[in-house]
Amino acid sequence: MPTIFRRKTPTVRIGNVRVGSDAPVVVQSMTNTDTADVDSTIKQCIALARAGSELIRVTVNNDDAAKGVPHLVEGLAKIGIHTPIIGDFHYNGHILLKKYPDCAKALAKYRINPGNVSIGRKDDDNFKAMVDVAVENQKPVRIGVNWGSLDQQLLVKMMDENARLAEPKEARDVMTEAMIVSALKSAEIAEKYGLRKDQIILSAKVSGVQDLIDVYRDLAKRTDYVLHLGLTEAGMGAKGVVASTAGLSVLLLDGIGDTIRVSLTPKPNGDRSEEVFVAQQILQSMGIRSFTPQVTACPGCGRTTSTFFQELAERIQTYIREQMPQWKTRYTGVEEMKVAVMGCIVNGPGESKHANIGISLPGTFEEPKAPVFVDGRLMTTLKGDKIVEEFTTILNEYVDNRYAKKTEEPVPVGD
Repeated sequence: MPTIFRRKTPTVRIGNVRVGSDAPVVVQSMTNTDTADVDSTIKQCIALARAGSELIRVTVNNDDAAKGVPHLVEGLAKIGIHTPIIGDFHYNGHILLKKYPDCAKALAKYRINPGNVSIGRKDDDNFKAMVDVAVENQKPVRIGVNWGSLDQQLLVKMMDENARLAEPKEARDVMTEAMIVSALKSAEIAEKYGLRKDQIILSAKVSGVQDLIDVYRDLAKRTDYVLHLGLTEAGMGAKGVVASTAGLSVLLLDGIGDTIRVSLTPKPNGDRSEEVFVAQQILQSMGIRSFTPQVTACPGCGRTTSTFFQELAERIQTYIREQMPQWKTRYTGVEEMKVAVMGCIVNGPGESKHANIGISLPGTFEEPKAPVFVDGRLMTTLKGDKIVEEFTTILNEYVDNRYAKKTEEPVPVGD
């Protein structure tokens, strides 16, 4: 795996999490509950935190949502969850942050969209009001420019200037430049009003993969602010996963990006935590960070007409993910474990030997036995109806014996 040299940036502290500089790339997510419904939002924050989200953003769009934020943060703290909660503000953030000081204090960071506040017009009082609250409470701010809500006054001005050129640029290039200018000018004004450079994160989100790559490469060349990456409105299912992976991976390989979110559209009543798992998998697949043991499984073919190996792979993968909240507090390095669940003799033994622990299940017409390899050596051969249970026992014993047990309280991610 090639060494990835990250951009040099300040370190932004968001609650107990560090972002930028030499800190690991941080995974974040966002709730889709009504923040005023504190109980439902707490429930979703618990799920996201347990999935591994290191920052959680919530919508603060009205009085009831702002009133609910302190109760949300307090409720999470009571059950031992201290994941920083970020407030997402649009249009009326300057009113809500001033009107509800307990909300402003409880949040770990504010997200401001310069396209939805007064910045760039005759005055920037609304933007200044939000920055003033951030300075007063010593909270970091993400200035998040978005393709779909770009400062129209700035865009029109730049489009007009471009039209007067002898060789006008394409509209796409002007819009990309407008996003970068909006982000950088907003950050400059925020510093003028009292925020330090190590309290500012920038983002410039678009919905197209190549657009995302282009805008962030250009932005990264022109500033050393901490950058948040994400493909906005990535979409649902495979489309959202593939598009986000394609865009984020290229930028991360360039050393661009200090915190990421995968903005997946969930199925109705779907699991919001999926976006956390995808973000983690992007980072882990690239060798940037490790979050959970990786399960290698073959896709199946005519040699594996039985679905048993697929069922075992799914059960083992689910079991490992369910165990990780406990394992990561008890064992050091368990997130780097590799497990192989293979379906026939062609690649089964070889892949199993390469994993920390692996099992090669019998394919069609093969002898009904499953050799288990531990650290490259054949440990035992399983047979009968309890292969899953027996393999799980071997897996648990391996984790307990292989990985050092922690004796101290875990350090918050990023510290």
